[in-house]
Amino acid sequence: MGKRGAESAAHADLKRLALEWARMHRLLLGAQEVRLPRSHYRADAAAATPRVLTENAVTAVFECKVSRADFLRDSAAEVEMGRTVARLHDRLHALRDLIAVHRPDLRRGETLFPEFDAYDLRGLRHETHDRLTAQLRVAQHKLHEGTKFARLVRWRAASFLYLVTPAGLIAPAEVPEGWGLLERANDALIVVQKPCLNPTTPAERVALLERIALAGNRISSPQPT
Repeated sequence: MGKRGAESAAHADLKRLALEWARMHRLLLGAQEVRLPRSHYRADAAAATPRVLTENAVTAVFECKVSRADFLRDSAAEVEMGRTVARLHDRLHALRDLIAVHRPDLRRGETLFPEFDAYDLRGLRHETHDRLTAQLRVAQHKLHEGTKFARLVRWRAASFLYLVTPAGLIAPAEVPEGWGLLERANDALIVVQKPCLNPTTPAERVALLERIALAGNRISSPQPT
C-alpha cells in the first residue's frame, strides 16, 4: 500500500475511534463527514447526546489529523498572518507618504498645515499602490476571520471540540485555544487535554443533530447504479 493509502486508512481509523469514544461518553448519536451548520466546513466526525433539548445535553465535533502537515495546514498561524498584515500596512503607508511628496496636487487642503493634511488617492492609478492595497485587504480579512479552528470555536460549532491524532503528533501547547486533544493509544483514545465548554442553545444542538442524521442517511442509503 502506498503512502497516500496508508494515511487514508489511518485517518479512517481515527474517525472510527472518535465515534467509539463518543459513545462511551454518552454521545450516542454520531456520524462521520458531517457538514456543520452555519459554515462550509465538514467535520471528520460529530456526535450528540440523545436528548439535545435538555439542559445537560452536549454535542461534539472531532477533527482527525494524521500528519503534522495536515494539522499545520488548518492551523496556519494567526501570528504569522498578523505579521503579514503589519508588513503590508507599513509598506503601503510608506508608499503613500512617498506619493504625497511627489504628488502635492492630491492634497485635500482641509487643514492649515500640509504635514497634517490628508490625500485623496481615489483617482490615483499606481500599480504598486493598487497591488499593496488589495493584498492588505485580503490579509486583514483572513486575520479577522481567523483559522478554521478559531472559527469553529467562535461559531460554537459544538459544545466540545476535539483534535484526534496519533500519539505525540501535536504538543499540548500547540492545541488551538478552546480545543481538546484525544490521542490514539493502541485501539482506543485517551484525553490528553480537555476542551473548553462552548455554551450552545437548544436550536444549535438540534441543527447539528439534523446534520448528523443527514450524514448517517447519506452513508447508509444505497448509491444509485
